[in-house]
Amino acid sequence: MTKNYLVTGGAGFIGSCFVHQRCAEGHNVIVLDALTYAGHKANIDGITNNKPTLVTGNICDRELVDNLLTKHNIDYVVNFAAESHVDNSISNPGEFIETNINGTYTMLEASRHYYNGLEGNKKSGFRFLHVSTDEVYGTLGDEGKFNEDYPYQPNSPYSASKAASDHLVRAWFHTYAMPVITTNCTNNYGPRQFPEKLIPLMVTNALNDKKLPVYGAGTNIRDWIFVEDHCNGVNLALTKGKLGESYCFGGNSERTNNQVVDAICTILDDLCPRADGKPHSSAIEFVTDRLGHDFRYAMDDSKALAELGYTHSVTFEQGLRKTIEWYLSNSDWVAEVNS
Repeated sequence: MTKNYLVTGGAGFIGSCFVHQRCAEGHNVIVLDALTYAGHKANIDGITNNKPTLVTGNICDRELVDNLLTKHNIDYVVNFAAESHVDNSISNPGEFIETNINGTYTMLEASRHYYNGLEGNKKSGFRFLHVSTDEVYGTLGDEGKFNEDYPYQPNSPYSASKAASDHLVRAWFHTYAMPVITTNCTNNYGPRQFPEKLIPLMVTNALNDKKLPVYGAGTNIRDWIFVEDHCNGVNLALTKGKLGESYCFGGNSERTNNQVVDAICTILDDLCPRADGKPHSSAIEFVTDRLGHDFRYAMDDSKALAELGYTHSVTFEQGLRKTIEWYLSNSDWVAEVNS
């Protein structure tokens, strides 16, 4: 059955992947995006069948959100919209408080008002899904993984703002019986990621003969999830998840930053050798470590596998090659988002 989705942040990296998937399934998608530096119309321009409706606006604009919910007869709200770059949160935390906390509050209240006016199957089928991060749990040592019951211990302004938004979603379920679901995922990678995050930064810098900066000693560990797998998981949680629950999504692909950058360089040496004949790894340089840099993230996604039927479609090496091939084939996109 065709559904009407309101996807906030749907012109960003992860949100646009979700939009591509749902449009391909024949659903009607309304994208609400502020089109800040990390959100780009180019991310959804390639969708021709069931083309989404793009509305440029802010999730803190209550009147706008109210109107979109009613006008488009929304069945599902999926809240991807967020400020997400840790370095930016350290230098300018105010924007993270505004978007991630106040914006989520506005979306919840607008959705609650809309939901209370629904009837019958329309009301029983309505869902509000909030997309969050593993960073709300803090950092891990050498062993163990985060799961849905792990205590929240955010260590950066970014993760603290996301933790606060998660708590709001939980409170709206327990206080107002809002039909909400929360997902927490580990580091995403894939096509259309803005070149501030590790993988696209390394790829685009290498293609432009720039240095490849690695924080500290490069030993920090992340679990990597291919963006298409994550978005499939989000939709499974939305359509099959239990109300009020949270679901963790990981990639079972833990790598140190050094291992990730070395893998990128090896693939680039094969697909796009340097003109001077040197390996791409010759451009690696270690830079001053990030303030409060969490050592390790890893997600236990056994609950999602068991309850939702979530699966991983690619290995990290397969997904990384697909990602790099996409950047090599889409130089116009890279030029546009960097302009």
